[in-house]
Amino acid sequence: QVQLVESGGGLVQPGGSLRLSCAASGRTFSRYTMAWFRQAPGKEREFVATSRWGGGITYYANYADSVKGRFTISRDNAKNTVYLQMNSLKPEDTAVYYCAADSDPRAPYYSAAYDYWGQGTQVTVSS
Repeated sequence: QVQLVESGGGLVQPGGSLRLSCAASGRTFSRYTMAWFRQAPGKEREFVATSRWGGGITYYANYADSVKGRFTISRDNAKNTVYLQMNSLKPEDTAVYYCAADSDPRAPYYSAAYDYWGQGTQVTVSS
């Protein structure tokens, strides 16, 4: 069983930055695929970024086209925490952001592939 707790959301002006954190329980965190999804009002939950263990100390990051070059996913395995650094934020980034985890998601860009979810944190980009 893995429990996830997100933090770091808030209100930010367009062009600003935020860093989201997701603290996870569990002894095998380092081998889990960790991901961020988001859901805007009236829209389906969509993939944002994922960090997949590639063996040893190798991790692979992938991003949605809409955030590529602006968002960075990273992880601190000693703290069982994954981060999402969000720069150059736009109003269309406004959503509830969710952290997700799975030991072996077969379709890592789809929310249904993940067994564990956090409660979500609101990010609002507005002037």
